[in-house]
Amino acid sequence: MDASVKNVVIVGGGFAGTTAAKALQHRLPKDYRVVMISEESYTTFNPMLPEAVGASIFPEQVVAPLRQVLDVQMGSRFIMGSVTAIDTVKRILSCTTLAGATEISYEHLICAYGNRARLDFIPGMAEHALPLKTIGDAMEIRNRVLRRLAQIELESDPAKRATLGHFVVIGGGFSGVEVAGELVDCLASVRRYYPGVTTCNLRVTVVQDADRLLLELPASLGKAAQCSLKARGVTVQLGARASEILPDGVRLMNGDILNAATVICTIGTKANILTETIGLPVERGRIVVRPDLSIADRPGLWAIGDCALAMNAYNNQPSPPTAQFAVRQARLLADNLLRLIAGKPTAGFRYRSRGMMAAIGHMKGVAEIFGIPI
Repeated sequence: MDASVKNVVIVGGGFAGTTAAKALQHRLPKDYRVVMISEESYTTFNPMLPEAVGASIFPEQVVAPLRQVLDVQMGSRFIMGSVTAIDTVKRILSCTTLAGATEISYEHLICAYGNRARLDFIPGMAEHALPLKTIGDAMEIRNRVLRRLAQIELESDPAKRATLGHFVVIGGGFSGVEVAGELVDCLASVRRYYPGVTTCNLRVTVVQDADRLLLELPASLGKAAQCSLKARGVTVQLGARASEILPDGVRLMNGDILNAATVICTIGTKANILTETIGLPVERGRIVVRPDLSIADRPGLWAIGDCALAMNAYNNQPSPPTAQFAVRQARLLADNLLRLIAGKPTAGFRYRSRGMMAAIGHMKGVAEIFGIPI
């Protein structure tokens, strides 16, 4: 890379990273440029992964190439690779790419790499459960569902047919409720192509370790979501906690076993390995940032999105790890970085949430918009 150019490096190509890149690349001084580093060549619209599982939308509608986000005519650059180390004193990061290892200097570094699925959250989870974090995960779940239907047609043992047709979703948050709703609707629509499979062969169960679904929303909306799922045949087990994922089912804390050939886990996240190795201030697995989203005692270092613990001045609470907040943090960071370059004071993060929504199947959903339940 041209040593005369000052690099603003963005690590991560999710909501936070792509928004920051778009907000910066056309506004930076001429001797600066945006460099984005991501392990994937595309960004994923994660809130719609359940729709991809249920075939409500095509997989390509959930992803967008990162190179389309960056304006190479403005000097922006995309590097597909994995950051292995960051020297915050020399302002150099080490990166492994398809062409081998390389080092990149930076004037400013924006950590926007999110978090990862925690596959050891429940014993047996890594070996026997399916996570839902990437478009690849969504396609694997969809293919597994179709494979189970084909297996049921070829199986004569009633007990094995029941196990093959039972799909258990661990977690009653947004992802769990949405994937359960999409899954039950998908099974209802495709079953006619499998004449050897009857309605009684198929079951979907949601296991939630709380007294209701969708704890992030008002209780009335959690109840409405539960009623909608139950009306379509989904079993909702509240106050139930999985203690072990088995090869053919789930063991609950009370000793009950749910016989199921397919288990989908929508719970459990852990910090990115970078967060653990850089030596930055961390709380609850997230990088602690100042009100303006910079990191204390680390000049030129910033963090936004799911990997950052950013306090929201609107309610003096940590910002939730959602796309809505990641996008607003990225826009403020871009403004603050430009202010800093121009020698102006930066601003703190303050944002009022517009609301939250959960799609629970075809033409069905619950939402709270500006405090109004829908």
